[in-house]
Amino acid sequence: MEHTTFYQQLLGIESPWKVTDTELSLESETVTVTVAYDRSEPLRCPKCGKSMPGYDSRPRRWRDLDSHRCKTWIVADVPRVACSEHGVQQVPVPWAESKARYTLRFEIMAIDLLKRAISPGRVGEFLGISWGAVDRIMERAVERGLMKRTAGKVRHICVDETAVRRGHNDSTIVSDDDTGAVLYVGDNRTSESLGAYFESLSTDELNAIETVSIDMWEPYIKAIRQHLPDADSKICFDRFHVAQHLNRAVDLVRRREHRDLTRQGDHRLKKTKYLWLTGTDRMTTTARERFERIRYDALRVGRAWGLKEAALDAMTYTSVFHGRRAWTDWFAWADRSRLEPMRAVSRMVKKYLRGILNGMKLRRSNARAEATNAQIQKIKYNAQGYRNTDRMKRVILFFLAKLDLYPDPVNVTLPT
Repeated sequence: MEHTTFYQQLLGIESPWKVTDTELSLESETVTVTVAYDRSEPLRCPKCGKSMPGYDSRPRRWRDLDSHRCKTWIVADVPRVACSEHGVQQVPVPWAESKARYTLRFEIMAIDLLKRAISPGRVGEFLGISWGAVDRIMERAVERGLMKRTAGKVRHICVDETAVRRGHNDSTIVSDDDTGAVLYVGDNRTSESLGAYFESLSTDELNAIETVSIDMWEPYIKAIRQHLPDADSKICFDRFHVAQHLNRAVDLVRRREHRDLTRQGDHRLKKTKYLWLTGTDRMTTTARERFERIRYDALRVGRAWGLKEAALDAMTYTSVFHGRRAWTDWFAWADRSRLEPMRAVSRMVKKYLRGILNGMKLRRSNARAEATNAQIQKIKYNAQGYRNTDRMKRVILFFLAKLDLYPDPVNVTLPT
């Protein structure tokens, strides 16, 4: 088989394009494949498809997958047409996207390597291209995926914040609570940032949203109320977020009491922090025995722990009626406890009770968002070098948005 025929079939090149020449340079370890357009075939505007005469041609060069360890380049004089409606347009080539410097086969290989969580620097070393070139391939992949993503009606979303760069403000992350796909990455954690996501949706898409799981962050609440109909019935506050506040309050009571007891020579609470914060079902035998010895002492932290456990029980109800009644009883107990940290939690829960009850009834939480945040931190570690916020946002979408990142297959043949 002639080399021209071999590369014609390998690259999937069909009429009106044809491989006319191949050149091997052992000194530079490169293969150059020359492709030409059959001038007897009509030229068409890539925008409207109208047939028209040629305007001129421009020499182009694309990097392809290596051939037996030799860098392979495709070169061609690409015709341009002058469309009366769309101006001067370059005729598309079947082996690469417009303005790309790499063939479809090459970009698919780069995307495959990146999806295996290999750092851009390592991918560049493997393919023999620069870190910036890999970044541009990733950028095109994300743009391609966002364009191909169909506008679906998402029913449940969760909103969280994450630091995409060290020392910078957190960014807003919106994800599908059912699939885990990241839907939006916004600057900062402001109402305007979340509002920008809602403004990108159609009226039907806004009406389709049934729940929004968030922590108790007022700017997010404001944005939801501004953009979603009947917002207060859809806001679900994360029960794990409430548990965090309860644990902090218990620990604050313990620290204050430990300080008072230590002054009297009583060291019962020394190194007991995690006894009060860990569930008894997850304690070791030794820890449980020690906890049982001090649990019923007349200590303030014991009362705080009892309040915490009662609140956790209250969050297990799925009935709004029974849940509200359980919380009402808890509020009275916390207010009588004379433990200011627990009374502070009581005031907070009263303020956000409706959203907490929504989360309890609908069984919605930010667990999916927390898992996404953990993945983002891992991606940041693996990326090692994305100092630009926009690039880091693009990386998040590349790995976590569940996009179709690949170019449309146009006779693309990959080596087996």
